[in-house]
Amino acid sequence: MSLTAYDLTGRSAFITGAAGGIGRAGAILLAAAGATVHCADRDEKGLLETRNLIAEAGGTSHIHTLDVTDPGRIKAAVAAAGNLDILAAVAGIMHTSSVLETADDDLDRVLSVNFKGVLYACQEVARSMIARGAPGSLITMASGAVDAASPGLLCYSAAKAAVVQLTKTLATELGPHSIRVNAVAPGWIRTPMTARHDAEQQQRAEATMARISPLGRVGEPEDVAHTLVYLASDASAFMTGQILRPNGGVAMPW
Repeated sequence: MSLTAYDLTGRSAFITGAAGGIGRAGAILLAAAGATVHCADRDEKGLLETRNLIAEAGGTSHIHTLDVTDPGRIKAAVAAAGNLDILAAVAGIMHTSSVLETADDDLDRVLSVNFKGVLYACQEVARSMIARGAPGSLITMASGAVDAASPGLLCYSAAKAAVVQLTKTLATELGPHSIRVNAVAPGWIRTPMTARHDAEQQQRAEATMARISPLGRVGEPEDVAHTLVYLASDASAFMTGQILRPNGGVAMPW
């Protein structure tokens, strides 16, 4: 048994949402593990910053400016990336409204990014892997919201629940091709998404989440990035259709 199972040297990864937060942390750590990382996001400035951080650490990356809700752009970017071994579909958005006040446009927008964006990326990368008969690892981004109901998060939690079912279904379909599919369901992570409130609200929210965690703290993007590297690597070679939960213990489902 060796730590070389975590070595991604010679492999190529495609990661969405790479302009910041979990996506950026994941891209940096995948590159540090040896992978060539294709970073995708609609925020070009953020992508350039991510690329610079990877380069400063001695890694290799390329950027693709796109909107994950556009399947044509996803297809073109995946084709441009060439032979891929890893996908991390991280891009996502948040919307808050009560069930009774949820509008069609808001629901459609969140589903388009958080579910369809993941679906499109998985479809294109999996097709590429199957066409060349290559094994691979697809990683989707779910959420701790799938384990517990939270008022105001219908759009977000419904989309993430759909991602969980997508992950399990894909795992059954792609297993015969030696392609593994797993999801990550983080708890409260300190990212630009969770920092959408003003400073006082943010402080209260983080204090609440830290209080209910057995570890007594909220998460950082790097906490999730390590899970991405594990699922991307041969260390998780016998794992598929699973939901990994780096959440500080706030949810402990069977």
